[in-house]
Order: sequence, then structure tokens, then C-alpha cells
Amino acid sequence: MSGVAIEGGGPASGPSLGGLLSLGERRTLGVQLTLSMFTAGLLVMAAGLQVLLPGRGELVALVAGLAALLVAVPALAAAWHSLRHPDLHGLTDQLVALAVLACWAEGDLFTAALLPLVMTVGHVLEERSLIGGQEALRALRRLTQTSARRVLADGGVEEVGTAALRVGDVVQLRAGDRMPADGVVRDGQSSMDNAPITGESVPEEVAPGSAVFEGSINLSGLLLVEVERIGDSTTLGRVIGLMQQAERAKPPVTRLLERYAGAYMVLVLLIAAGVWFATGLVSTSLAVLVAACPCAVVLAAPATSVAALAVAARHGILVKSAAFLEQLATVNSVVLDKTGTVTLGELRLVGMAAEPGVTQEALVARAAALGSASTHPASRALAALVPEGERLPLRELRELPGFGVAAEGAGGSLAMGRPELFDDLGIAAPPPPDHDGPIAGLAEDGRFIGWMLLADEPRPEAEAALEDLRQLGLRRMLLLTGDRTPVARRIASLLRIPEFRAEALPHEKLDRVLAETRAGFRPMVVGDGINDSLALKAGAVGVAMGGHGTDAALASADLVLMTSNLRRLATCVRLSRRCRTTIHVNVGLGLGWTAAIIGLAAAGVLGPSGALIAAVAHNVGTLAVMANAGRLLKFQEA
Repeated sequence: MSGVAIEGGGPASGPSLGGLLSLGERRTLGVQLTLSMFTAGLLVMAAGLQVLLPGRGELVALVAGLAALLVAVPALAAAWHSLRHPDLHGLTDQLVALAVLACWAEGDLFTAALLPLVMTVGHVLEERSLIGGQEALRALRRLTQTSARRVLADGGVEEVGTAALRVGDVVQLRAGDRMPADGVVRDGQSSMDNAPITGESVPEEVAPGSAVFEGSINLSGLLLVEVERIGDSTTLGRVIGLMQQAERAKPPVTRLLERYAGAYMVLVLLIAAGVWFATGLVSTSLAVLVAACPCAVVLAAPATSVAALAVAARHGILVKSAAFLEQLATVNSVVLDKTGTVTLGELRLVGMAAEPGVTQEALVARAAALGSASTHPASRALAALVPEGERLPLRELRELPGFGVAAEGAGGSLAMGRPELFDDLGIAAPPPPDHDGPIAGLAEDGRFIGWMLLADEPRPEAEAALEDLRQLGLRRMLLLTGDRTPVARRIASLLRIPEFRAEALPHEKLDRVLAETRAGFRPMVVGDGINDSLALKAGAVGVAMGGHGTDAALASADLVLMTSNLRRLATCVRLSRRCRTTIHVNVGLGLGWTAAIIGLAAAGVLGPSGALIAAVAHNVGTLAVMANAGRLLKFQEA
């Protein structure tokens, strides 16, 4: 395989795994293909002259030498670059360069030309295969190449590129328009297709106050959205950055092979020298050098990792490094945060206790109207029970700090708040119900009318998600939360989590994860808040809930679930195990194939044209590895 030059530097061997081909790489590859076509033409001409003019050997040698020279220059340049910047791919360049020099010394100009030619063809096929596995990243990049309809101060609208947008700008989204940045809806209602970003197939209903992401598509209605994040700071920008970071990272198997690359090169040279001393045939030694090119082994892990990263992105899973994807296959315990991770992270009404003669509808109507007067989480949850335009009209809305809210309504004075509020107002109230979450009482015209019970409930998919993990063998589960013990006990009981730790501070969460590791477990830590960042770093693999997770959690985690769908945890584990199995199969296939070709070449079975046969066999083995890695792209879960 001949090298590919990287823009701004020397030639670099092997496929570009850090992303799609750069402009410089495409130009260099184009030059190599052009030289290869000229070389092929000159070789055909030399073969024709040898047949038509058998007495003009010097002319045949001149044409064949020119053909060999055309492809020898990039091959030797790639080998020189690999000596200055050693890596696994460089072994192939060095072995091919040695074979070409030996052919020149032997006077075998046809082989000197054909050998790099065959390797270049194989390299192009490998490059195309790897690029096919990067389609997810290419699709995400296309999402950023859009325009925006910016609303002007006078109410007009102008069409601008996304690069011209600034934080605070207001953009207009018509049906079918793609969101050009992250923002918050200021006016209008619609459905947004977030599938390009999160992999979630169900559209999300948005209204004033809803967050929308760059790259999402407005399906219906007209929206006015205020821009909050632009460029690399948007959700899509961070997605692309994480994918690029993951593709640049080396899988553990690759790092292991690099450790023994020097010893492998010495072994190959010793085998080639031994064959030459034993047989006296340079052609057999050349065949050994070419057969030893380790492309199939070198590409075994990166090709599989690139495919796995593309599959993960398609499922709304961001992996910061292929190493973490492999490590996930070995986890055997789960440490879970509570708020915002296994629960929704917001209070919801879970029950009511109305006084005789008071309907639940009346309680809800009054609670929603009063809740709009406060920013307390409980008040916000109650206010959301009734749309803003349908709430009861109230006068003199006022907040009573530490107690609740009060107002004047059609039926008299209204009050809502903690049990202590009614003692302060002199209103007789029954004892509050036994409840682990927040409780709000309501009174109207001096009479207590009922209790509202709120709680942070488990995610709808949480129970099924944890059962999926149990089926995968992750039966050891621990709930870690800073919340109160009764709340933690209730959530752990609902989700059948056998062990929990409540009122845990960030450093205590860290200590508990480290204790898991010391006990011989490899924990997968799942969280979403700043207080989870230390624990996420300490686990064997940290997983952040990306939909509503904090920047600190996202930065500390190894994987990010963009949909905040807990069922994707099982998807991560299944994909990682499939990835690890594919890598092991590919490494075994690559090693076995390379060893078999070396053995056949050393035994002289490949014949006088052994170097060319070894080059073709080398490409066959490499493409077999690529094809097996490509099978991973078929992985799909609902």
C-alpha cells in the first residue's frame, strides 16, 4: 500500500482515519492514480515492444524503467516519511520500498513497476471503504451548511448564512426550515424533527420557552427563535467535535500492535534474509517482504471502530473515543444518579387529597393559577397543569417567601403553600398526607380545600431499560443521589434497584464508585449533573444524559446519550460487545492471513512472480477485514 500525502506535510501511509479526506489528501491520491494509469500504459507498451521487437531490449528496459520510476517516487517518499514519523501503517510503506529497491538492484523493472501499482489499487479500495463508514459524520457536517432568516429590528426578514448569526438574534423558521443554531422558541407552536441530532424518530412538540437544536427541522407552523449558541458551542457543533475526537483516538488493540511494530520489522527482515541465504532467490525474499505487509492487521481495529462510531451516532450515542466503546463491553455493574437520570428531573403532580365538596378539577384550576406567581419548582409544575390562556383570572398575585403564594380570585382570597402557611394565616388544615415528595396545600376564602402531592417520577422507560441491562448480565446496580433517604428508597423500590445511597455529596459519590472498582467491579456510571462529574470520571465508563445534562457532566463522560433515553444504555453495551467481537475476529483473520502468505512465500510456493502474487493476496486479506468491519454498519435497534 503506498502512502497518502497529508496537506501541509509529508506523505502519510495508510487510510485517513481521522475524518474524510482533506483537500491535500485528495489531490495527492489523484496524483497517485494518475501516475498509476500512466504506469499501467507504459507497462503495456513495454510488454508490446518485447513481443514486437525482441531485439530491442534496451528500449523495452527504458520504457519499463520509466514506468517503475513513476510509481517508485511516491512509494519511497512514503517510506521516508514513515521513518521520520513511525506508525503501524508505515511498516507497509517501508516493506514495499525495500521490495522496490531490491527489484531495481536485481534489474526486474516490470516487478518494480507492478508492485506499487497493485498496492495503490488496494489502498484506494481501502480508502473508499473507510469513507463509507464515515457517512454519519459527513451527514452531520452538511447540517451546518445552511442559511437563516434573521428578523430585523423593524420587523423585516433578511436571508443570511449561519456564520453571520450572533447570540441574541431572532430567526424565523417556516415549515420545512432547518434550525441554523441552538435557541429557544419565543413565539409560535410547532413540531420539530430532532432525528438528525438525537436519533429520536418521534417529533417533539415545541412552544414558547422550548429549546431547539441546530440541525433540527421545523415540520409545521411558523416559529420565532432566539439564538442562544452558535458555531462549535451548539449541540450539533459539540456532536461533530466529539465524533472527530473519537475517530482520532487509537483503539487499544492498535496501541498494543504499535508496541511490537519494531520487533515485527526485525523479524520480517530476518526471515527474508534467511530465505535468501537458503535459496539464493531474490524473488522469494521479495515475496516474503510483500507478504509481510500488515495492512489487514493494522486496519482490523480502526475500520471496526469507525463503523461502530457511525452506528452509535445513528442511534443518538456519542462516543468520545473508540477505547471507551471497547471498555463498555467489559462493564459488570451500574451506578446510577437519580434526578434527571433515572427520573424525569422535574416535579409532576402524582396525587390530590380534596376536602369534601371540592372537586379535583377545582383544585387543579386554582393550583395552576396560583403557581404562575412563583418560580419555585413546585409552583412551576402546578402552573403547567393548565395552559396560560385558560387559567383562572386572579388579582394581586403575590409570593410569600418561604411559605407559598396568595391572590384574590372570584371566590375570595386564595392561598397555596407549605403546611406552615395555613397556621400563619389561621386556617384550620388537616394533617398532610404521608408523602415522600413536596406537598402544597390550598385554601379559598379562609377554608382549606385540599392537598396537592408532587414528586419527581421515574422515566417511563427506566424500568424496561434496567431490565435490559440485567438481561445483559449487569445485575449489580446502585442508586446514588443527593436527595433525601425516603425519596431515594421510593425510587429504588419502584425500579427494583437493590442498593441505594442517599444524601451523597459529590466526593462521596466519587468514593462509592472507587469502592466499586476496588471490589473488583467495572462500573458503568450514568449521570447528568455537576455533582456527578467526579463519579463519571472514576467509573470504567461514564455515560452522560446529553438531552438535559450539564456541560460539566458532558465533559467528564466517555459516552453521551443525546436522547436521554435510558434504553440506549443497553444499545451501547450490545454495540460495544459486537464491536469487540468483530475486532478480535478481524485481528485473528489479519494475523492468520499474513502468516499464511509469509509461509507460502518463504517456501517458494508463490513462484518467480511471488512478490506480485503476495501483493494481490495482501489486498484480498485487507478487503476481507474491511468487509467484515462493514457488517457492523447493519447494526440497528429501534
